[in-house]
Amino acid sequence: MRELFWLFILFVCVQRISELIIAKRNEKWMLSQGGYEAGARHYPFIVALHISFFISLIVEVELLRKTISPDWLLWLTLFLLTQLSRVWTLRSLGTFWNTKIIVLPGAKIVKKGPYRWVRHPNYIIVTMEFIIIPFLFQAYYTALIFTLLNALMLTVRIAAEEQALMNATDFKKGY
Repeated sequence: MRELFWLFILFVCVQRISELIIAKRNEKWMLSQGGYEAGARHYPFIVALHISFFISLIVEVELLRKTISPDWLLWLTLFLLTQLSRVWTLRSLGTFWNTKIIVLPGAKIVKKGPYRWVRHPNYIIVTMEFIIIPFLFQAYYTALIFTLLNALMLTVRIAAEEQALMNATDFKKGY
């Protein structure tokens, strides 16, 4: 079962690295179009949060000899649904998607895909992952700690993102 855990971690890490490559490409494009970064001061904390999540997950699973959940099929199904939602979210934003807050002045807010119904679907997905991934391997301490830390981080992140969008785009609070 240890091999399954490490294969899963490898899959998610490769996915995250791929997303960082996409984000860097999108960042370069947006900056070349006159975009700018907002909320840069809190971005290192987001990076640290996500790296710490994986470290905590690995430590909890390995040190406490956690195994895959008896409800693994439920958690794996939910994980796969979040990944489909992640792809849908990223594709809906296209070149506007980023891990940073990069704003392109005068741009129209994307209102397609999940953005038709929810302002920040990617944050919902990440929040779900901070619960689902640890539950898949019975790492309940990691789930609790990082769900709470993520909630605190999102209060800062969403406020900064919405303020930047209101200042430079057609974004309206409560759209």
